[in-house]
Amino acid sequence: MKLGEKVSYLKGLIEGLDINESTKEGKVISLMAEILQEISAEVEELQDQIDEIVEVVDVIDEDLGEVERDFYEVDEDDYCCGDDDDDDDFDFDDDDEIYEVVCPTCKDTICLNEDMLNEGSIDCPGCGELLEFDFSDNIK
Repeated sequence: MKLGEKVSYLKGLIEGLDINESTKEGKVISLMAEILQEISAEVEELQDQIDEIVEVVDVIDEDLGEVERDFYEVDEDDYCCGDDDDDDDFDFDDDDEIYEVVCPTCKDTICLNEDMLNEGSIDCPGCGELLEFDFSDNIK
């Protein structure tokens, strides 16, 4: 049952009690029922607006994803790393060893293969920050 339906039900119960609205208590209960009905209508209106905003944000997110793919010149087939919802990762061969790197600026997790790491750097797909990889300390 939605909020508006609950308030209408409550208001019907109050009316069914035949409360005398000329008494102090009757006035308070009647006023409370009216206020609840107004609050319910406002909440439902806000929920409708939120639903519309969510739809618009989803469209903007999709459009931004397209712009990012165009800007970084990556084909649609190059996206994904096991998680279809994460457009910041790339698709790799099954035999590739995958490394996860967290961007210090935007905190996005980016999946990379060994070839990408050996290049020494990559621009973060999320914020464009240059991420550099230095393995000189790891060589024995």
